[in-house]
Amino acid sequence: MRFSTLSVTLLISCLSVYPLYASAQHHETLRIAANDVLPNDEGIVMEVLDTTGYTYMELQNGDRRFWIAAPTTQVKPGDHIRFVQSMSMENFTSKTLNRTFRRVIFVSSTMVKE
Repeated sequence: MRFSTLSVTLLISCLSVYPLYASAQHHETLRIAANDVLPNDEGIVMEVLDTTGYTYMELQNGDRRFWIAAPTTQVKPGDHIRFVQSMSMENFTSKTLNRTFRRVIFVSSTMVKE
């Protein structure tokens, strides 16, 4: 099979541009607004409070805002979080933060979704 120089050049240029195009499209689809409805075990980080051993995160999922407490986690506002729920507590008082949460969900693990 014979390829002309023009065909080979065109093929190489298309292949070199495609990863940039695919990468740009991929990042566009991952942008999630805080008011988008996500699965129940996910949310967008709105606020972070770190204490010894725990990271408290206020998450937003659609029109709901709620707090989770996870083992110390590196997160920042705007991160998309998935979590595994262990238990939830009503009127939970954190002595370390000197704050009472109306409801906090204690989670065993979290994952920042890319």
